[in-house]
Order: sequence, then C-alpha cells, then structure tokens
Amino acid sequence: MSRWVVRTLRAVIAVALAGSVVVQGVMVALLWLDSKEAHPGLEVPLLVIGILAVASLQVVAVCIWRLLTMVERSTVFSYAAFRYVDIVIGAIAVASALTFSVAVVARFANHAVPEDAVAPGLVGLLCGLAVVVAGVALVVYVLRALLAQAVALDREAKHLQSELDEVI
Repeated sequence: MSRWVVRTLRAVIAVALAGSVVVQGVMVALLWLDSKEAHPGLEVPLLVIGILAVASLQVVAVCIWRLLTMVERSTVFSYAAFRYVDIVIGAIAVASALTFSVAVVARFANHAVPEDAVAPGLVGLLCGLAVVVAGVALVVYVLRALLAQAVALDREAKHLQSELDEVI
C-alpha cells in the first residue's frame, strides 16, 4: 500500500477520533439537556446507547490504526493481526446490537405516551439498519477468513523459501 494512502487514512482516523471525543463530551450533554423536556424516561437509555455506540466506533478506529501500522511494517500477514480484526468484528456486532436497542427504546417510547412518539416506520428502519450493520460484521468476518488464508500461504511460502535456500 502506498505511503500517502496510509497517511491520508491516518489523518481521517485522527479527525474522526477527535470528532468522536467532541460528540461524547459536548453533543451527548446537549442531547441530555434537550431530551428531558421531550420524552421523560428516555434520556438515560438513549444517552448510554449513544456513548457506547461512539465508543464502539472509536475501538474500530484504533484497531484500524494498529492494522495500518502492521501494513507499514509488512507484518499484517501474521497471527497478531487476527486480534485486531476480531476486535473490529466484535465492535461492529456491538454497534448492531446498539442500533437494535435504539429501535427497542423507540418502540417502548410509543407505549409510554398516548400518541406515537416515534413513527412506527422509523422503528422498522432502525431494525433494518441493525441487520445491515450485522451484515457488515459478517463481511469483516469473511475478510478475516481471507486474511487467514493469506497468512497460511505466506507462512508456507516462507517455509518453501527456506527449504530452497538450504538446497542451494
């Protein structure tokens, strides 16, 4: 991978991490203040879900940063990379569960007030989004399987190269 791509991606990750810290610190506090007036009883679940969702994105960003470091050092085709990929899969799965939990909270919000606080179609869209995010976790899992094949081939190639070196 070219050096400018790695640097550009690192810059994007750094900006995203800085923005996520602002979201957790400032925006969540503002949502807390605004939500007390709109729908009482929903502020705590939505606040916790929001903080955890941003934290899962931060975990993914840090793991991608670490994988980029491995790419630069040409060590990405090793068993150490699996740890970061597994963490990314777990964080995406958590994000899927959190998306579904927003739908559950919205559904219960509709029972807490006489009229629908959240449109039923929006609850359905949130459930669909949770399925899509779970699909992303499955795609990353497939990519992990490809990484496993690449690691095995790399290891075999190194073994064959060492045998060839001994023969020569």
